[in-house]
Amino acid sequence: MQVRIGCGQITWRGLPDDTALDDIRRAGYEGAPWSPRHGENAEEIKAYFDNRGLDVAPGYLWGDFWDVRKREENLAAARRYAELSKELGLTEVYVSAGGFDRPTGSGRTRRQAVGHVTAEDALPEREFGQLTDTLQAVGEVMLELGVRACYHNHAGTFIETEDEIERLLAAVDPEVVFLGPDTGHLAWAGVDVVEFARRHATRIKTMHLKDVVFSVRDEGAAAGWDYKTFEEHAIWTEIDEGGVDFAGLFSILDGVDFDGWLIVETDVTQKASPLESARISRENLRKLGI
Repeated sequence: MQVRIGCGQITWRGLPDDTALDDIRRAGYEGAPWSPRHGENAEEIKAYFDNRGLDVAPGYLWGDFWDVRKREENLAAARRYAELSKELGLTEVYVSAGGFDRPTGSGRTRRQAVGHVTAEDALPEREFGQLTDTLQAVGEVMLELGVRACYHNHAGTFIETEDEIERLLAAVDPEVVFLGPDTGHLAWAGVDVVEFARRHATRIKTMHLKDVVFSVRDEGAAAGWDYKTFEEHAIWTEIDEGGVDFAGLFSILDGVDFDGWLIVETDVTQKASPLESARISRENLRKLGI
């Protein structure tokens, strides 16, 4: 297994990006994800990361893919992200559908239903079909430029539960739409991360590594918490300090000679600082041989 270890900037929410990237470098990571805020072209983006002593890791593209009115807008964004990624020497983009705050058939939003989703919270069948159709087209646009669209599951969106993820993956071409899963969001949704990786190992081209506290997950699901309340009760924790079986996951990836970026993220830390959080996760990965 050949991996590159990056760290996402989300733990530093509210702080300057320079601070986040400097801490990420000090914590021992090779790179961090790029976004349009880092520059208007690949040269500017690369220079920004070079100045911080980091490599550029795969970026992240959101889209309301179920909305047919936004199809062309989504495809244009996909092409732009693929062009920039190719110029940056990257071969993957994380791609995800949102839907956090859109009311569902239950009257709740997915942000409110997170962790305890019912059938009434699902995207209507017609719009689910539009989502997969647009995602397939996004994958085709990116692949034309030699960049792989890697679907990224996310709790609180219309692709959260195991059933929703598997339905989506079955509806698109596995040679066009790949996987960039998030271990924490899988676990929050009650998905067995190791078994999920076992089923889809060859389709996984990059990953976000997150850990969650299972007791908080289960308490919040029973109580019907919303997204913010889960976070306030400290669902997130540093790598290998929660319930995700990272040793088992890495064994699966090693078995298929995984070669790509692994991006550490702790959305909200209980440690003294984001830097301490990043250092703990990096050291725990080293103990796991990564």
